[in-house]
Amino acid sequence: MNANQINAVTGAFGYTGKYIARRLLAKGAQVITLTGQPDRPNEFGGKIKAYPFDFERLDRLAETLRGVDVLYNTYWVRFDHADVTYQLAIENTRRLLTAAQQASVRRIVHVSITNPSLDSPLPYFHGKAFLEGAVRQSGLSYAIVRPTVIFGKEDILINNIAYLLRRFPLFAIPGSGDYRLQPIFVEDMADLCIQAGESDENMTLDACGPQVFSFNEMVALIAEKIDRRPLIVHLPPSLALFLSRLIGLFLRDVVLTAEELEGLSAGLLLSSLPPTGKTRLGDWLERNSRAVGVAYASELGKHYRN
Repeated sequence: MNANQINAVTGAFGYTGKYIARRLLAKGAQVITLTGQPDRPNEFGGKIKAYPFDFERLDRLAETLRGVDVLYNTYWVRFDHADVTYQLAIENTRRLLTAAQQASVRRIVHVSITNPSLDSPLPYFHGKAFLEGAVRQSGLSYAIVRPTVIFGKEDILINNIAYLLRRFPLFAIPGSGDYRLQPIFVEDMADLCIQAGESDENMTLDACGPQVFSFNEMVALIAEKIDRRPLIVHLPPSLALFLSRLIGLFLRDVVLTAEELEGLSAGLLLSSLPPTGKTRLGDWLERNSRAVGVAYASELGKHYRN
């Protein structure tokens, strides 16, 4: 990696973007970030210069990206909230691609999701599929990285399952719990993105871990590693969603959406390709058993509240 080349990471103060930025800095690269919260406290200090998302000003956005060699794009939204919607995220990402074209960015590493489809009734997976097409048609050299579900210190799903297991004697699983997922460690995901950025080949690859779990198995594993023995009950999905909304009111957050449950139940967080991550979830939980789930990870608190 050429130390004179500039790399841009969207959301370097967030979750996946932070790990990508760390690895770039460790390689001696220059890094800038585009963020919706440029004044947000971050671990990088003056090492990474932050620029706002000027989605409404393409000229400014293009000027920010001028001189950038690789753009690592993690920008997306987990669900519609107030005026922040999937449709807006799609439009903003298209503006980002246009700005990258105008700025002559050489390559984009775009974070998508496993099993996106234009035929999907789920806006998350449909929107991701639409943007993959936009990336391919942009004329930029590209790598599209499709993660399953990402786990790590700041993740939402694994951490908040552990949080609930720590605090309640009962844990409700929607439906049978037999639906499967294949989590990948955030550092493995970051490594994969950096490798993709260093290539010149147009590619689409899945980011998936070495283990496949049913949801039942994953909850049991988390409970075992944090030494909790809750009563596990299976509820109709509609009732489980209702209870998640009640918990969300108490936590001032969106715990689970109907779309997320539908995607999980349909096996969309599972890859048919060989694993690309090496870290086993059980090993990571073993090393982090005292920390995972101690505090609740709020999506709304992270992105929408100061």
